[in-house]
Amino acid sequence: MSDARVLLVTAPTEQEPMDGRGFHDVDPDAPHLRVTDLGATRGDGVFETIGVIDGHPQSLTPHLERLAASAAILDLPRPRLDVWYAAVQAVLAAVDPAPELSVKLVLTRGEEGARRCTGWVRAAPAPDMSDARTRGVAVLTLDRGYRADIAETAPWLLQGAKYTSYAVNMAALRHARRSGAEDVIFVSSDGAVLEGPTASVVLRLGDELITPGTDQSILPGTTQDRVFRCASQAGLSTRARRVQAHELTETDHIWLVSSVRLCAPVRSLDGRDLRMDRELTAQMLMWLQRTHD
Repeated sequence: MSDARVLLVTAPTEQEPMDGRGFHDVDPDAPHLRVTDLGATRGDGVFETIGVIDGHPQSLTPHLERLAASAAILDLPRPRLDVWYAAVQAVLAAVDPAPELSVKLVLTRGEEGARRCTGWVRAAPAPDMSDARTRGVAVLTLDRGYRADIAETAPWLLQGAKYTSYAVNMAALRHARRSGAEDVIFVSSDGAVLEGPTASVVLRLGDELITPGTDQSILPGTTQDRVFRCASQAGLSTRARRVQAHELTETDHIWLVSSVRLCAPVRSLDGRDLRMDRELTAQMLMWLQRTHD
């Protein structure tokens, strides 16, 4: 039996009529997605993954707003965010309690020819990230294969959207593991630091925390935003800007931050050992675990 809980969102977008709450509970061990769903056959959909700590979803409203922004980039109807919000709360009320959970929201274009979107919310125990948070991760830099301004020059490539076609990201992670690393930082063909396959990049230069700006074809990071608020409390300045690839070799410290892993220091980059700021990392983790918005 599965230890997950699943809700099908029956009114996932504002174009679809509301029936009751707009969602209902389903058996997580039973099939629900047809092979003709465009999310399954073409990766034509968007998603969000939300970390949950002690029953509290982290940055729920920003995640929902980012879901809507991704849907707009894919020309999907606007999600009914009040329904998605209620569905997340309902699935968390139904799932067995755990210190950390992961909630995934998925919205696809639906079945071919049906003109109705498909939506669901799934809650399950989060993977154990304690090793990455304390021991750090070994990272490989990889060329993403396009310029940092690709979102402006080729908007049909959907940069800045969290869409369900993740084959390239997973291939990058497999390549890194074959090379003896655990994760990846993508770099643009014109030398700009972008993001990881499943994480935002944060680096420290002196008393400033820096992240690549979202005008460079990357996803706005909900956890990165919270890390910056933590840094401000610690007396550090923060900035989003273009980060050149060579700065990764000059920086004091690097972190990969995301909703479920929270904050993982980079212990090596392309085989070169890095220092890890364990004190600041511990402060970040405490902040992320105690604050929820």
